[in-house]
Amino acid sequence: MTAFPASTRVAIIGGGFTGLSAAYELARAGMDVTVLEADDHIGGLASAFDVEGEKLDRFYHHWFTNDREVMTLIDELHLNDHVAINPTNTGVWYANHFFKLSTPADLLRFTPLTFFNRIRLGLLALRARKVEHWMELEDKTAAQWLRELGGEQVYKVVWEPLLKGKFGPVAEQISAVWFWNKLKLRGGSRGKGGEERLAYFKGGFVALAEALARQVEGLGGKVLTSTPVQRFEKIDGKFHIETPQGTLLADEIIATPALPLIAGMISHWAAPDYLAQLNRIHYLANVCLVLELDRSLSETYWLNVNDPTFPFVGVIEHTNFEKAETYGGRHIVYLSKYLPHTDALYTMSADEVLDFSIPYLQKMFPAFSRDWIIRHHVWKARWSQPVVEKHYSRLIPAEQGPVAGLTLASMAQIYPEDRGTNYAIREGRKTGRALAARLTGKE
Repeated sequence: MTAFPASTRVAIIGGGFTGLSAAYELARAGMDVTVLEADDHIGGLASAFDVEGEKLDRFYHHWFTNDREVMTLIDELHLNDHVAINPTNTGVWYANHFFKLSTPADLLRFTPLTFFNRIRLGLLALRARKVEHWMELEDKTAAQWLRELGGEQVYKVVWEPLLKGKFGPVAEQISAVWFWNKLKLRGGSRGKGGEERLAYFKGGFVALAEALARQVEGLGGKVLTSTPVQRFEKIDGKFHIETPQGTLLADEIIATPALPLIAGMISHWAAPDYLAQLNRIHYLANVCLVLELDRSLSETYWLNVNDPTFPFVGVIEHTNFEKAETYGGRHIVYLSKYLPHTDALYTMSADEVLDFSIPYLQKMFPAFSRDWIIRHHVWKARWSQPVVEKHYSRLIPAEQGPVAGLTLASMAQIYPEDRGTNYAIREGRKTGRALAARLTGKE
């Protein structure tokens, strides 16, 4: 284990992709940089666990083929052979029936919509992608905008269940900008036949995080796990960063955790108005049930659940993308739920979440039996999804913190895009480069 240092030029709080990418750029510029990660592992939401000797993501992940930032980094690290790109089998569960929705031809066969509205749904994505100035959408909710584009039936059948499944009690507050970006991104990740193509990193996304951490350390930086930052303050020109391992002195800080967590670290000295701004953006938590099964649940990789009585927004059978042989022949299924951290489901144990979920799975898949389950896991993330409201740009705090030398680079500041690995890498590298240029006088 790396020894706890007494001082560093730049301290980075958080060992997710933003923090590691910033550290990579600083280390490449010759800066003395130290990453402080609270958990006993790096990767943040891209952390993993072991299944039959193979690392598996705790929370399901994939990339789109137009995620350029992550692909550029993979190329720099000479890890292209770890990337698998495949067409995906996407479907919708609606009114107790499965509908395939992977290609334009599937859309034309989507009978819950009238034929006219199937055409409107197909055109909706094209119209959305033509929006050039996202600021035009800031004063609209997603619900309002989607109704304007596709009409009431398309909204009620397709979009409203997905919005409510994703955002629950705050679904009506979500900005049109958030949904516009989702449509734009997915529309740009398709093959010649119109099928959606997605990318996955073999060995789990944590394998990329670990490769990035090795690069940072190889360049002289330090990556410390199990080192939570309790608080920090600037005294006589130096940041004093308090951790259970001791106090680290730093000239600069890049803080990447959720904004309310940063607020907690500086609450003893920051102005009340600034703390209120950090606490203003709300976050949803996530509960993810992962099943290791002895057989396949279905042929669908990504099943959107357009049923308000079903508690999960999606059923993702990961081994319909990455082969079951990778995990010792086990079939991997994720059931994901975004929810307020006060929701009863968030407080349940792993066995309680499983017991809660099985009746819903059996309704959807009548042949499913509990004895198919070899093992089950439940992972929880308190700060999983910022709630992107109307006029979100007005809520985002500036990158420059309230004292010189403090930079904020959290996922809630990624906008108009949504949080995700690609943008975490982009923002981390941008922040690292800018700070390196400032410190070396090469701005």
